[in-house]
Amino acid sequence: MNVRRRRISGIAVTAAAALGLGTLSACSSDSAAAGNTDKFDVVASFYPMAFLAEQIGGEHVNVNSLTQPGQEPHDLELSTKQRAQLEETDAALFLKGLQPAVDEAIGQSGAKTKIDAATLTSLEEHGAEAGGHDHEGEAAHEEEHAEEHAEEHTEEEHGHDHGGEAGGKDPHVWLDPVKYAEVAEGVGKAFEKADPDHAADYKKNTEALVKKLGELNTKFETGLKDTDTKVFITTHAAFGYLAERYGLTEEAISGLSPESEPSAARVKELEKMAKADGVSTVFYETLVSDRTAKTVAKDANLKTDVLDPLEGITDKSRGDDYFQVMEANLKALQTALGAK
Repeated sequence: MNVRRRRISGIAVTAAAALGLGTLSACSSDSAAAGNTDKFDVVASFYPMAFLAEQIGGEHVNVNSLTQPGQEPHDLELSTKQRAQLEETDAALFLKGLQPAVDEAIGQSGAKTKIDAATLTSLEEHGAEAGGHDHEGEAAHEEEHAEEHAEEHTEEEHGHDHGGEAGGKDPHVWLDPVKYAEVAEGVGKAFEKADPDHAADYKKNTEALVKKLGELNTKFETGLKDTDTKVFITTHAAFGYLAERYGLTEEAISGLSPESEPSAARVKELEKMAKADGVSTVFYETLVSDRTAKTVAKDANLKTDVLDPLEGITDKSRGDDYFQVMEANLKALQTALGAK
């Protein structure tokens, strides 16, 4: 596989900003009470979890997301009303290590069922921190560079530390359809156990979702199998699992924050790498400024385009749900990588 793996600190791994979906049919876009309804009440911490709950629960669930569309998830502070939701809800679905305030609140809550998505699939350490790499003597350089960044970048710099509860693991599992399917299967089983009256429907819905994710995986495998280059540049390291799954190489401009300014040395390094690897495009995200991507693209004479880490669905998203946005991501990658 053409994947540049790195030993990096957990602090250097950028967490995906995961936002709640306001357009989910059964997912409230406000902070209405999540408990005491005639349905199976689920509080989800952010969009990918809310989407799973909605798809698996169907008509039997009432889903509320703690993180609203357009809201910064990493520094999310829960309101008294949201904490009350956690006390009343039938289930809390979250990804431990992504949002410290949510982790703490769920841990202290009396939620009947607590489902940690991080335990439902295997997490790995990979990504690309700001500062890049050296094509020669890469391993030694990266280990040294990672240690330097572990000291330079503190938790306060980005509002959270993924080297804590998450153990330095990359949390962006939902951007890999295969891992996301593994999480879906675990969530489905948890719903079946917590709400046995509707277990048959949860099982059926989970199977349908897993099948659809399998089809999406096949589309990515086929669509990215034969390309002119395997390297793509992003504003931050959100696509490590996706890159590894499909034999690609992600180069992140900034490891910690997609809005941070890259150093002159990093821009120069990316320019050289782009020429050597035939890179044509610098990807940015819909929910953050494209300034950094345009800065690098201009200096390296490259194009810019959107590669969405699915932090939330807004009117700027290239689709209305997970599947539509992921297919838009596939098309963007095919264009940028020169798919045959």
